Amino acid sequence: MRETLLVALGGAIGSVGRYWLALAALPISRALPMGTILINILGSFAIGAFGSLTVSHGRFPAPEPARIFVMVGICGGFTTFSSFSLQTLDLLRAGALGRAMLNIGLSVLLCLGAVAAGFALGSHFSGGPAEISQTVIEEEAS
Repeated sequence: MRETLLVALGGAIGSVGRYWLALAALPISRALPMGTILINILGSFAIGAFGSLTVSHGRFPAPEPARIFVMVGICGGFTTFSSFSLQTLDLLRAGALGRAMLNIGLSVLLCLGAVAAGFALGSHFSGGPAEISQTVIEEEAS
């Protein structure tokens, strides 16, 4: 039950952060949903860096409840794959196939790059390669 409450609290924090960043990005979100793209890049970087830094043999080992709070709660509430999916569908339905494909490409490639960069940074500061998640529940819940 404790982990569930930590996920709920982290999710609330992540969701509010997502909302604020999406509002701040409105001026640059004319042709593409740049707020969603930026949110997913930042969330991907954060989960990669935090995961590799806090794994049991990382530089800053953290107890599982703390990792669940950040990785499943905050990052899960912050990142916006469902928003990305809806916005891509809206672009497709509006006949903007090129912009929809650009949204998909930017989101997937930049987020994959961000999680790899976060992992590399975290691994560097942890003294070498490390895994990001160490339990099945983290992989399934995020």
